[in-house]
Amino acid sequence: MWHRRAVLAALAVAPAASWAAEPATPMQTWAFDFGDDKFDFGDDKLAPGHVRVARDAAYDPVVGHGFEPSSGPGPFLFSLAVPEGDYRVTVELGGKAASDTTIKAESRRLMVERIVARAGKTATVEFVVNVRTAALKAPPTNAPGGVRVLLNPREDGAYDWDDKLTLEFCGPAPAVRRLRVEPVTVPVVYLAGDSTVTDQRFEPGASWGQMLPRFFKPDISVANHAESGETLKSFLFEHRLDKLLSAIKPGDWLLIQFGHNDQKVQWPQTYVEAATTYRDYLKAYIGEARRRGARPVLVTSMHRRKFDAAGKIVNTHGDYPEAVRAVGRETGVPVIDLLDMSAALYEALGPDNAWKAFADGGKDATHHNNYGAYVLAQCVVNGVRAQVPDLAAHLVEGLPPFDPAHPPSPDSFVLAPSAAHSTEPPRGN
Repeated sequence: MWHRRAVLAALAVAPAASWAAEPATPMQTWAFDFGDDKFDFGDDKLAPGHVRVARDAAYDPVVGHGFEPSSGPGPFLFSLAVPEGDYRVTVELGGKAASDTTIKAESRRLMVERIVARAGKTATVEFVVNVRTAALKAPPTNAPGGVRVLLNPREDGAYDWDDKLTLEFCGPAPAVRRLRVEPVTVPVVYLAGDSTVTDQRFEPGASWGQMLPRFFKPDISVANHAESGETLKSFLFEHRLDKLLSAIKPGDWLLIQFGHNDQKVQWPQTYVEAATTYRDYLKAYIGEARRRGARPVLVTSMHRRKFDAAGKIVNTHGDYPEAVRAVGRETGVPVIDLLDMSAALYEALGPDNAWKAFADGGKDATHHNNYGAYVLAQCVVNGVRAQVPDLAAHLVEGLPPFDPAHPPSPDSFVLAPSAAHSTEPPRGN
């Protein structure tokens, strides 16, 4: 049985499998408790010390909390104004009727999945959410540098880059009773990368980075700074690395995965050569992390979905994956070989089924859907276990072994969808 990061009262909750299950009857109940500020969204007698908030209370920046716009029944989002930082979130789930709740944070970061409670019972789950804005501390007078991350137009309105902590409650029957948010200082796993790593804002696309928080205990935070279309160079001149480095601290980790866009000769301003500049930029990132006491980890890019006549994956990344491995050997940095694991995964699915792991109904051979992102995150977890034991100590207990050569069927995979949908392809596609 999968560990849910939940504190379950005896006989109170019946955890469901992560794959296909019978849907439950939709229901929603709310009651939130934010540290010293306590909010009650229920219909029962007001709890002592709580403030009643109407269920239709839209987010108000003056009030500092409220529900985000919703197009109707289904997933609902609640936001709370908070400063940048990491926050421990404790949620009591359940209600009078049976419930089935999945929780995502910010731009669809998967925090907990399929928490099932029987009628009249509750379950409590706990996780940590990283919150950030695009602002940078201004450099000293006459010193070079920027005051903001140079966001692209597609990031406008993203919950990843605002001054709120946003939670999305999904599933066939989400039921939330109480919620507490409190600032916390914990180790942080920072992610630097491209569209195959970023928090994809819209269904049905997804990337492994936004699935990763689900696999960690609530004693660590995942801060995903990756963005679609990025390269080692653009991540620098858009001040994304500056933003990441402004917060990273001793004991944190930095996972670095670039390559899909760096190899594009047709992008002359950001192209880097595998044998020279690509390695040099990777070393610069490694050096910046180490200078601040953080621990860098390199990740090779996953394959694109291109099969040969024998059903084997064709390498479209040239010498870039080997360059990552060479830099790892030279600098003593762990390397998670997602390239090899993705080949095993896609070949196990085969040409007739591998498309089911990819975006746009398989028309996109680079980017993934929820299933593809989830199983690639499991590959990354495998790499963490094998190559980064100090980080592996923070993985949730009870995770079953995952073999990329024997993946679960995409036809039986279930992950509650989010409210936001788009048919626009990822930037840089």
